[in-house]
This record gives sequence, C-alpha cells and structure tokens, in this order.
Amino acid sequence: MIHVTIYYNKRKECTGFTADGHAGYESEGRDIVCAAASVLMINTVNAVEALTHENASVSSDEETGRLDFHVGRNPSRDAVLLLNSMILGLKSMVEDENYAKYIQLTFEEVQEP
Repeated sequence: MIHVTIYYNKRKECTGFTADGHAGYESEGRDIVCAAASVLMINTVNAVEALTHENASVSSDEETGRLDFHVGRNPSRDAVLLLNSMILGLKSMVEDENYAKYIQLTFEEVQEP
C-alpha cells in the first residue's frame, strides 16, 4: 500500500508531503495504481521546482517507494496551487472503490516554533 502524508501549516496551506510504499495492485512495471500516484507526485515536485521560486527539499528512494518533498512553512500561492492539484488527484484515487485499498492519504498539521 502507498501511504501519503500531506503536511499543512496553520493557514491550511500544504507545505509538503511524504509518500511511502508500493501499491501492490499488480507486478512491478504493470502497476497502474503505483504509476498514477507516482506521476501525480513526481510531476508536482517537478512543477514546483520549475515554475515557482520555492527553496524546496526533495529526497527519494525507489526501492522503498519513499518520496519526501517540502517547500517550507510559508509556501507561495503557486506552490500551494500545484500541491492542491496533486492532492485532488490523490483524493480521487482514494475515493475510487477499485483503488482505495492500495493507497492511503492522511493529513497532518506541521507545528511551527
């Protein structure tokens, strides 16, 4: 199962996410759930890096399926829009009865110092 945690600040703006695991819907290379989730998340990372001035941090591990992406406590309006677009796509997957058991989405508020 893919576990995605979405991080929000006090203003309910997305500040990043962590994804972990593999869907297990099908064998490697044929897993449409893993492919769909990966495309949503990787495209978002690439879009934020290419289209905004965020000083984002990203790390990944293909073997474990881990992807960590953070834009900071005060994301730009553009970064928030791009991240919200990704969240919309992931929510659609979670709400689809065919894929819900392969992906989990949680939301967590980031505590500011």
